Amino acid sequence: MAQGHALRKPKAQGHALLKPKAIMQAANSMETAELLEKMRRDWDQRARENARYYVVNSQEHWTDAEFFEGGRKTVANHILTDTINICQGREPREMKVLEIGCGAGRVTRALGELFGEVHAVDVSGEMVGLARAACRDQPNVFVYHNNGCDLEVLPPGPFDFAFSSCCFQHIPSYDVIENYIREIARLVRPGALFKFEVQGYVAMKSNPGDTWLGVPFSDEQVVELAEKCGFEARHRIGAGTEQFWLWYFKRVWPKKGT
Repeated sequence: MAQGHALRKPKAQGHALLKPKAIMQAANSMETAELLEKMRRDWDQRARENARYYVVNSQEHWTDAEFFEGGRKTVANHILTDTINICQGREPREMKVLEIGCGAGRVTRALGELFGEVHAVDVSGEMVGLARAACRDQPNVFVYHNNGCDLEVLPPGPFDFAFSSCCFQHIPSYDVIENYIREIARLVRPGALFKFEVQGYVAMKSNPGDTWLGVPFSDEQVVELAEKCGFEARHRIGAGTEQFWLWYFKRVWPKKGT
């Protein structure tokens, strides 16, 4: 999905429904299965129209060099400045990491340059094809087409770190986002960090069928969500803004009898 900043409305919507496997409860008056189909359909259309624009919509056209250098800047700003929390004493080349919403591979490629093994997912098959092409010379990068709410397509964990940049801002369902976070908790090792961002502008009104503007979260909501899903929301930056960054650390439960 997108990794830009200002979430402008997309130009067009697509077609060709693809039925996802996950069927959960209704979300915001729209069946979750229908919403997942629409997410996949709409992002496929955006990818066909102008994938790089919808990934980073600060300009209409991107050269390869500009596009992938932007991914390196994201890694420099959000990962290389935070290695104590992310690596926790491990060497990056020894780490197995997960990316949610890889889009056209802009950040995925940069992650592959840093970490030993990268597994990335996206709801759009069109975006997945572009991400695979972007990372075709990186044998340590694996890109999967998932159903938009779970991570069953991935190999078993544990993963050492999970990351997502400007993905959840496009999901108009709290249920879908919660399911993703539970899935990440299932796959990462105890103590591992999931670093990601959500929409924090709580005054924003999102439409249940709008796959561009997702649901907003308050500071109280993100703390509660972490607790529900087995994480601790240890650090948070940007509450009340479009880029509300969260540091979710998977809880380490004491062994029985200790």
